[in-house]
Amino acid sequence: MAPGALDASLIPIRKSQRLEYFDWMRGLACVLMFQTHCYDAWLSPAARNSSFFNWSQLIGSLPAPLFLFLAGISAVLVAKKVSAGAAPSTSAGRLVKRGLEIWGLGLLLRLQEYLIAFPWAPWTDLLRVDILNCIGASLVLIGLLLYISPTWRRLAANAVIATSAVTLLAPLVWTHSFSSLPWFIASYINGVHNQGKPLSWMFPLFPWAAFAFAGVVVGWAVLSQRAKRMDRFRPWIVACAGVAVVLSGYGFDHSPVALFPARMYDFWHTSPSFFLIRLGVLLVIVAASDMRCRLRSVFTNSKAMVLMGRHSLLVYWVHIEFVYGRLHVLPRRGMGIVGASLGLLGITVAMLLLAYLRGKWPFRFTGFSRSRAATAQ
Repeated sequence: MAPGALDASLIPIRKSQRLEYFDWMRGLACVLMFQTHCYDAWLSPAARNSSFFNWSQLIGSLPAPLFLFLAGISAVLVAKKVSAGAAPSTSAGRLVKRGLEIWGLGLLLRLQEYLIAFPWAPWTDLLRVDILNCIGASLVLIGLLLYISPTWRRLAANAVIATSAVTLLAPLVWTHSFSSLPWFIASYINGVHNQGKPLSWMFPLFPWAAFAFAGVVVGWAVLSQRAKRMDRFRPWIVACAGVAVVLSGYGFDHSPVALFPARMYDFWHTSPSFFLIRLGVLLVIVAASDMRCRLRSVFTNSKAMVLMGRHSLLVYWVHIEFVYGRLHVLPRRGMGIVGASLGLLGITVAMLLLAYLRGKWPFRFTGFSRSRAATAQ
C-alpha cells in the first residue's frame, strides 16, 4: 500500500489556513500505515496465521481512505482560499494542475521502486496504480467537479452525487471486462493491472475516489459558516453523524434486500456497505481529532502527530524503503510479533525525527535569508 493527501504539501496551504486537527489526522494515518506495512513485511508465516495479524490488517484498511478523504477536505480548503468568496470553479485549474503533479510523483515513486528492484521487478510495475496515482487522479476529478459547480452549495450536491455514483458503480465495474482498453488505462478504473482481473492491492478510482469526493462534502460542511457558529458542538455532531453512517452501512449489509446479485458481492473491496462503515469511522476520527486538538496536553506540549501529518509524503516515501525496499531494517517474513513491534517502534521514531528535521530546514533557510536582507539594509 502506498498513501494523501499524503502530505499537506500535496495541496499547498499557508500555515494560517491550517486546521490543526486535519494535520493530526494525517499523522494518525501515517502511524496506522506504519503498523500495516511493518507487520505485513516482517511477520513470519506462523505469526501471520494469528488473530493479531488479522486485526493489524483490518486496521490497515483505514490509512488509504484517510489520505484520500483528507485530500478532498484539503481541496475545499484551497478552493475557499483561492476563490475568496467567488464561485468554487475559480479554483478548478489549480486543483487539476496539482492533481497532475501528484500523479507524476506517483510515477516517479514507481520508477524508483523499479530501479531498486532491477532486474527482478517486471517493467509493468512502472504503471501500477498505487495510492499516489489514485490521489492525483482524484484531485483532477475534484477540479473538474469544481469547474461545473457555480456555487458552494452546488459543489456539495455534486460531490454527494459523485460519491454515490462511484460507490454504487464499483461492484459493476469490478465484474465488467474493459478488454477494449489498454490494461494500464483499465487499471485506473478497476485495478486489473495486466492480469485481466481486479487486484485487491491496487487503488483504482472505483471505489477509492469515493473517499476523496466524500472529503469534499465533509470539508464543505465543517468549513461552512453554520459550522463555525456551532464550533463548540461540532465534534459531537460529526461523531454522531459518523456513528449513524456506520450503523446504516451495517444495516444495509444485513438487509434482506440485495442491491447486487451474489456474483457481484465483495464486501471487503467493492461493497457500498463497507464503504459506509469506513466512512462512518473516518467521521468519528475527524471528531476525535478535533476534540484532541482542543485539549491541553497532559504529559507533553509536543505536537508529534501534527508534525508527522504535515510531512506525511516524505515519511511515506522514505519508510517504504526501510520496510519493503533493499534497505529493509529487519528480515522479510522472518520476525515474531515482539520483534516486528520493536521494528515498528523504531520506524515510527525515525520517521518522526525525519519530519522534525524537515520542518526545521525551511525555517533555518528563511531565517538565514532574512538575516542577510537585514544586513544588506
